[in-house]
Amino acid sequence: MKNKKMEFFKLGSKDMGIDLGTANILVTVKGKGIVLNEPSVVAINSKTEEILATGAEAKEMLGRTPDEIKAVRPLKDGVIADFKATQLLLKNLIVKVSSKYNAGRPKVVVGVPSGITEVEERAVEEAVMHAGAKEVYLIEEPMAAAIGAGIDVAAPSGSIVVDIGGGTTEVAVISLGGIVNSASIRIAGDELNNDIIDYVKKTYNILIGETTAEQIKKEIGCALPLMTEKTMEVIGRDLGTGLPGSCVLTSSQVQIAIKSSIDEIVEIIKSSLEKTPPELASDIMEKGIVLAGGGALIENLDKLVAMKTGMPALVAENPLECVVKGTGKTIEDIDQLRTVLINARKNK
Repeated sequence: MKNKKMEFFKLGSKDMGIDLGTANILVTVKGKGIVLNEPSVVAINSKTEEILATGAEAKEMLGRTPDEIKAVRPLKDGVIADFKATQLLLKNLIVKVSSKYNAGRPKVVVGVPSGITEVEERAVEEAVMHAGAKEVYLIEEPMAAAIGAGIDVAAPSGSIVVDIGGGTTEVAVISLGGIVNSASIRIAGDELNNDIIDYVKKTYNILIGETTAEQIKKEIGCALPLMTEKTMEVIGRDLGTGLPGSCVLTSSQVQIAIKSSIDEIVEIIKSSLEKTPPELASDIMEKGIVLAGGGALIENLDKLVAMKTGMPALVAENPLECVVKGTGKTIEDIDQLRTVLINARKNK
């Protein structure tokens, strides 16, 4: 009897949910919760094609590797840009998780951008299948984010979710288990980092890297002026001398740097609301606009969205984890939530 129970536990722990993000990959295992959260970076020996590092360790190598080592972010704008590197990264992560949690060949639900093409869908499916999955299901990220944020997506009332990831911002109006209307733009966390890099370069003639820009965004980034100004010393390369140089940035400067991209994100939210049927719009007015993804953590973004739309806006609890939690809940209750899947591929 004990052996049968053990077998049942192993079977029950096979299923996985994956948030295949441009900036981070998160994995949840049925019955275990989130078991992995790593940067979407892989370091590969270009001669032997052997993986040297993944995640945080590989991220440390970005911009610092010798010629024979390639440290890359294989996902761009929420989709696969480097198929081989993505496949190697996924295989490494799935093997790591599977061996630790006796997951065998798991069924996997993967969160993908709502604007994904059929070709991109197939690329994601194939990469996950080659990485060792038994079955692959795809779910649109804003739908997964809504489920992960605790929204009853099957209810006959309207909800709107804005998922601001690394590569894309996804907006979806959801009702009765489906997406009533959605929009996706390739302006999100990465673009904000680029805005900061450009601003520092133009203002101070100092070149900084992506990692530094991301740190600036997280520490002093804001969508509206702060009550108390924040400052941060930034070190980069002085383009005039070629030597290390530094400057002090303020939160007001970062707000100016990212303003154009933030405005585009707000515009796509407004555009989605304009296309929403009146009955659902009244539901949204009551519930508010839910912000998820890493971009939701930019200070005062919720206040700016509320000010520009005239509707309440709130940041989901643990916004970085909403998509992966949604994929996990979907795989756990796949029969009830099958309607939210955009496709399925089985390898029996």
